[in-house]
Amino acid sequence: MTALSVNVNKIAVLRNSRGGGEPDVLRAARTCLDAGAHGITVHPRPDARHIRDYDVFALAELAHARGVEFNIEGNPFAPPRPGYPGLFELCRRTSPAQATLVPDGDDQLTSDHGFDFERDAERLRPRIAELRELGCRVSVFADADRDGIERAAELGAQRVELYTGPYAEAFAAGRTDDALALFAGAARRAQAVGLGVNAGHDLSQANLGAFLRGVPQVLEVSIGHALISEALYAGLDATVRAYVEVIAKAR
Repeated sequence: MTALSVNVNKIAVLRNSRGGGEPDVLRAARTCLDAGAHGITVHPRPDARHIRDYDVFALAELAHARGVEFNIEGNPFAPPRPGYPGLFELCRRTSPAQATLVPDGDDQLTSDHGFDFERDAERLRPRIAELRELGCRVSVFADADRDGIERAAELGAQRVELYTGPYAEAFAAGRTDDALALFAGAARRAQAVGLGVNAGHDLSQANLGAFLRGVPQVLEVSIGHALISEALYAGLDATVRAYVEVIAKAR
């Protein structure tokens, strides 16, 4: 069954907009896990616009105590700076089950593309090796329409996370079949060389079921923005349970 990892970044965005401790990121994560989520994802950025280093430490402790997966996303090439010790140091101090490498720059509003595995190969290889030495499973963000996804295995990654923004756009425009064929093909190419397949970005209750039925053997979906947005109307517990049901029905 596909695992649901809830990205709690947007909870931190709301908290940071006012200052103080509300809404409580840790409480939100507990609610997600109590409702059936299989893990928690965070994407701390160097500018600390949402999840901050102290959140990472607290959420890692919660995940370890609950025996669920903790997934840290980030740019492996972003240097440390005040308030951001760097992706490797965060992973060293928290021992996440998974580190997901994403090629986002400081000025990006959100992650919007995967790695160019030809161009970035020799920079990625040592970063992946360092994270694997820490005991992290390493996943790398990948575009379904880019050649070379198979190289991620050669570089030492164990999974790829398919960037699903283009699928969500196609679904909204009624062009689902072609998009699913593209993503299914990318998943099969990755799986053929031993890579596990995750997926994330702009997945929602509306489009998730079709994606999981059309793309084979997706191991994990990481969902944040849509889930938190929907929770404003239905509540966090009910929304997470609804996602778990969508996943179960798509199995």
